[in-house]
Amino acid sequence: MDKNLVALLKSSVALWVIIACSVIAIMVAVERLMALWRFSDRSRSLADAVTRALLRGDLEDGRAQCERSGSPAAEVFLAVLQARSPPPAGRRAPAPEKVAAAVERQRVQVSLKLRQNLWILGTIGATAPFVGLFGTVVGIMQAFHQMSVTGQGGFSVVAAGISEALITTAAGIAVAVEAVVIFNWLNTHVQKLGVQFKLLCEELVEIALEPAPAPAAPSRAVAPPEGA
Repeated sequence: MDKNLVALLKSSVALWVIIACSVIAIMVAVERLMALWRFSDRSRSLADAVTRALLRGDLEDGRAQCERSGSPAAEVFLAVLQARSPPPAGRRAPAPEKVAAAVERQRVQVSLKLRQNLWILGTIGATAPFVGLFGTVVGIMQAFHQMSVTGQGGFSVVAAGISEALITTAAGIAVAVEAVVIFNWLNTHVQKLGVQFKLLCEELVEIALEPAPAPAAPSRAVAPPEGA
């Protein structure tokens, strides 16, 4: 490693802050990718299982599917199943508007979970260049201070210190670009997942609010007429 860079790492707190921001941005990106991995496919698979349970009238199986899934969408689908459950004695079934509102509240909570920690990337993207600029200003101040202490003048005396200080600005800009690119990609992906999930929830609510099919009457054999 270059000796000047080593000296800069030893003396520049701002550069260490920028390196920490870069590491944090990568960690947040990996964590969000793992959390969003196959979210849409798992939600669709669970929704299909809940739909089949609703059509069969087997609400317990639908609840069991949600509890076993471990998907963030399970809470929303449990609210959908609650709409089909028979109300307690003496109480009326909830109005369709209340059912839709309850499901929407759960869906919004899931959307917030999908966006979790994205603010960290936005913050790093906005502040990293200023941290780099701060480190550069401090480095230039130190270079001019060294010039005043030694009593030697001229640009050649401070050129090395200024060039080292400018590395901090370049690093801050690079980390900001990294964080902003990751933030924009993840934000777009989360918005797409949110729209797909909203449509899925609306479809399930429509199925849940349909009247339950009446059980088929048992067929009775018709007795043949006498003398036949």
